[in-house]
Amino acid sequence: MSRIPLRVGTVLTAAAAVALVGAAPAFAHVTAQPGTATQGGYSVVTFRVPNEEDTAGTVGLTVTLPADHPITSVRTTPIAGWTATTTTVTLNPPVQSGGRTITKAVGSITWTATAGNKIAPGQYLDFPVSLGPMPAVPEIMLPARQTYDNGVVVDWSQPPNADGSEPEHPAPSVTLAPAAPGSDSHGMAMAMGGTAEAASGSTDTTARWLGGAGLVVGALGLGVGGGAVLRGRKAGKDS
Repeated sequence: MSRIPLRVGTVLTAAAAVALVGAAPAFAHVTAQPGTATQGGYSVVTFRVPNEEDTAGTVGLTVTLPADHPITSVRTTPIAGWTATTTTVTLNPPVQSGGRTITKAVGSITWTATAGNKIAPGQYLDFPVSLGPMPAVPEIMLPARQTYDNGVVVDWSQPPNADGSEPEHPAPSVTLAPAAPGSDSHGMAMAMGGTAEAASGSTDTTARWLGGAGLVVGALGLGVGGGAVLRGRKAGKDS
């Protein structure tokens, strides 16, 4: 009987090892987090960059934005040990955004590690970017180029295979869901807050009226009861 737990443990350990091996390639990819956003909206897209080399560190990352669907607002955030630079491209034709004609947009972003910094083997680093407005397309591809300090360069730029399977070096991508017609979450929140406040005020007013009515009824009850007691005492004296 003592061999049964041992066998079960061995099976579970082997299954866990297989699961980890199967998950390793997916984690090794440069990916965009989260993988979904809303058309016409703004989103913080984070590029998660794991280090695949055993004896080298990642010292550079370049992400290319879609030229056929330009994103007019691109903002990076400071990352300790790294510098971010952007390159602009001329839009032909220009894009209308917020009543303005946009003739140039960011075409790519490059992060470079400063001296003494890198993504070491077995580590990863996140590179967040604020992007918007998102184009009105089902999906955007965001090819990335990962550079190691040993000179190796890996291009994560391949689209899905024709059969839908994942290629060796898939490009990071973001699926864009259509915005709900006429949706305005801020306005809805304000309206719901106003409705709740109005309902709360109405409830409070009703409670006050009911409380006052209860006091009046209680007072009347005391008056009636007191009168009955006095009449009872008077009747007793007369008898």
